[in-house]
Amino acid sequence: MRNFLILLYRSFSNVVPLLTVMIVFQIFVIAEPFPNPARLATGFLLVIAGLFLFERGLDAGLFPLGESMAFGFAKKGNIWLLLLFAMAIGYTTTIAEPALIAIAERAEMITAGRITSMALRNAVALGVAGGIALGVVRIILGHPIHYYIIFGYVLVMAITTVAPKEIIGLAYDSGGVTTSTITVPLVTAIGVGLASTIGGRNPLSDGFGLIAFASLAPIITVMVYGLLAL
Repeated sequence: MRNFLILLYRSFSNVVPLLTVMIVFQIFVIAEPFPNPARLATGFLLVIAGLFLFERGLDAGLFPLGESMAFGFAKKGNIWLLLLFAMAIGYTTTIAEPALIAIAERAEMITAGRITSMALRNAVALGVAGGIALGVVRIILGHPIHYYIIFGYVLVMAITTVAPKEIIGLAYDSGGVTTSTITVPLVTAIGVGLASTIGGRNPLSDGFGLIAFASLAPIITVMVYGLLAL
């Protein structure tokens, strides 16, 4: 019961700042009453309920699942199967990401089909899968994360100089729509679980960082796709 109340309070407190800003601007800047206040109040209550259920789901399902998968693969000595699993999670969750679908369809329309929605989504999803795989390898090998990230962004800058200008902004945006509400907690749990399992790894310094790889790699793959398609 205590955990239930804590999660409910946390969900409510997360929405209150947004609600406060909207009320202040509506009253003192726009200086007009809210249209259909009863419907808006119902909407905010549903948002609070949704946040509560989402956080409850993370605690009860996704985080334990990711950690148990990491522990299970490591216990059986199948670290590389864990690598394959992480890649599959990254690809399958990204290819169906609603924000990515919206951007891809818009890009196909603007370019009159030169960039196809499915090809762009695959380029992003493959980038996420490859990025997560590289992040898992880093945890296994125990390398510092900054070397990988610095090299990655140097590569991004190099490809940017030769990529078609039409694809550059799209590529950079693609890195931001890949971290879905399913991918982030599950991949984070995998990273922390893997770092907790391998001797000599620190879950805090080694376990986190997979999302950075998942955001960086799609920028590269989309620009490469642009070089081939445009």
